[in-house]
Amino acid sequence: FGSSHLGAGLGPPHPRLASRAPSRSLLAMSMKYAAAYLLSVLAGKESPSAADIQKILESVEAEYDAAVAEKLVSELEGKTIHEVVAAGKEKLKNFGGGGGPAV
Repeated sequence: FGSSHLGAGLGPPHPRLASRAPSRSLLAMSMKYAAAYLLSVLAGKESPSAADIQKILESVEAEYDAAVAEKLVSELEGKTIHEVVAAGKEKLKNFGGGGGPAV
């Protein structure tokens, strides 16, 4: 089977579900801003600014949207990255995962 057969027979997603799911480009965009923020933290910036994110993204010739960077910075203002990661790990515990015990 070639790649043209992938997804054959599947219709478009239900309109209500499609409107709730983030688009791939939006998800990728938000990930690159988070990654740039984390790179800045790793470089020694305790609280990176939108300008720090811009510098990193433009260094790899990625598109930059000031509104997205400023939103991320404002959401993380007053928090350390360690607190944010710990809170996220705590939330993920409720999801479980993995299979059952080996038989």
